[in-house]
Amino acid sequence: MFHSSPLAERLRPQGLDEVIGQTHLVGKNGVLTKSLAKKIVPSMIFWGLPGIGKTTIAYVIAQETELPFVSLSAISSGVKEVREVIEKSKSRSKTLLFIDEIHRFSKSQQDALLGAVEKGWVTLIGATTENPSFEVNAALLSRCQVYKLYPLSESELISLLTMALEKDEKLKSKPFELKEHQALLRISGGDARKLLNLLELVTDSLENDLVITDEKVTEIAQQRIAIYDKTGEQHYDIISAFIKSIRGSDPNAALYWLARMVEGGEDVKFIARRLLILASEDIGNANPTAMVIANNCFQAVNVIGYPESDIILAQCVTYLACSAKSNASYVGIREAQKLVREKGDLPVPLPLRNAPTALMKKEGYGKNYLYSHNFEGNFAFQEFMPSELAGTKLYDPQRNAREEEMRKQLRLWWNEKYGY
Repeated sequence: MFHSSPLAERLRPQGLDEVIGQTHLVGKNGVLTKSLAKKIVPSMIFWGLPGIGKTTIAYVIAQETELPFVSLSAISSGVKEVREVIEKSKSRSKTLLFIDEIHRFSKSQQDALLGAVEKGWVTLIGATTENPSFEVNAALLSRCQVYKLYPLSESELISLLTMALEKDEKLKSKPFELKEHQALLRISGGDARKLLNLLELVTDSLENDLVITDEKVTEIAQQRIAIYDKTGEQHYDIISAFIKSIRGSDPNAALYWLARMVEGGEDVKFIARRLLILASEDIGNANPTAMVIANNCFQAVNVIGYPESDIILAQCVTYLACSAKSNASYVGIREAQKLVREKGDLPVPLPLRNAPTALMKKEGYGKNYLYSHNFEGNFAFQEFMPSELAGTKLYDPQRNAREEEMRKQLRLWWNEKYGY
């Protein structure tokens, strides 16, 4: 008689060395591996897509430290449950408190954790699919380490399938052959938990022919209803279609995908936040007002909520879709970040350095700096880059009316240096 728990639970790792993926955290030289070796367990926030190991790693940390472990879900728990955990922690050793979907906690609910984390009564591990900078209040965030978790690679997902077939007692009882795996990976959308649940669904459905093929997986999975699921892969597919429709300047398609999210009950802040990012990433200086509109939209929907927010979102969406587009700022900062990673911390040129002391002035800090406002047109030709990067152009205005004006001005100032 086999255990009735789902396959994903049966295969949950018991130690860091059993975790698949996230080697930057739990690999041989991973930051959490090193922390646990030193018996150091800070409060932390795990940020990443569903099904890539946030809950699993929290559970393993509890196993490794042997600390009392309490798991709460922000969907079903509130201040009352949090305070109960804190009160119990005061009278025993430190408790490891795991809160899944911590971004769903309100400010007051998050504030209830602050004192306990500060005083060391609990070590908090929060899990979120949303950027914690937006969803976790600053006071709590400052007391936590934030760790980004990354989607599992295809090879890691295949390793997970192979391990399941080889190690799980229930699956080992039949000679299943994994002939093809693409349909399993495609339908599960990179979510390891869904992948294992789908594998179990398929193996439970196979009777005589125990060869797992893409055709069989697809046939068995047909019973899945393709509706909007704000917690699953449809969530990410539809927001992707939504963003790409706006980027592609199609307000009709953008409104359709917006309606799919609204009718599916998507978090209004999630939609508005994506619009705010898009206004900078895909429109930028081609129409700077887009950022103002998107920010006002974000503020407004936070005040109004559903159902009226659908109108506010629709106005913003159609404006952004019809706007001129430019990703010059996005490309520029990515190129700059690449340079920083490749070149390291290059020294700041002496003329640009601050010189608050006499010694610094004697060393040449600030010497030969040209104060722009002392020159005609408030401009003085000088070097602002580290010497190794002199002449490196990172911002290249695109061919739209507003950025053409910017290009003309840059050409007037910097053409001989940057080639505008």
